[in-house]
Amino acid sequence: MISIRHFGRVALFLACLTPAVWLTGLAFTGNLSANPIRDITEQTGTWTLRFILITLCVTPLRALTGWNEVIRHRRMLGLFAFFYGFLHFLTYAWLDQFFALTDIVQDVYKRPFIAAGFSSFVLMIPLAITSTKKWISRLGGRQWQLLHRLTYVSAIAAVAHYLWLVKADTRRPMAYAFLLSILLGARVLKLLRSRRTASVVSATEATQ
Repeated sequence: MISIRHFGRVALFLACLTPAVWLTGLAFTGNLSANPIRDITEQTGTWTLRFILITLCVTPLRALTGWNEVIRHRRMLGLFAFFYGFLHFLTYAWLDQFFALTDIVQDVYKRPFIAAGFSSFVLMIPLAITSTKKWISRLGGRQWQLLHRLTYVSAIAAVAHYLWLVKADTRRPMAYAFLLSILLGARVLKLLRSRRTASVVSATEATQ
């Protein structure tokens, strides 16, 4: 029989895959707009950012609810962020630039929002590669955690990419920026509290 845990992972996998399936269906049935490349680029980019933020929500959700099981799904969510990021970049490099390397390099150099998006994607590559348990054991827990803090930089770059891309209505990218600021702020507060606790403990031990 399929365990509840296994069923939950399968259900989450299918839910994460749904945006790609839905977008593929629209493309093959001709239900995209008059500019299908733009539609695919926007949708894959939006879902990349959403999955990055959802992944960052896992740790605070665990702390607030005590639901330890949720941490098991963080790796899958992070890999789906990379998956949609790869589709986003592939759409740009293939359908928009036709793999013209010189034009892509010039785009990255001259357009800040392209540079930010490219940086966010590049930073996700080592995170995806080292997401397995074997890599954790190879790097060691501390080094692995330090490396995966690149997630925060990637998230900031992704939000900047979206914010600089939108020229008129910035409400949606600002909402993502606000959510990211909360998620990063919570981590900073936790770090400061842990350091304060450690210093108090050290001072107490020194006076004994």
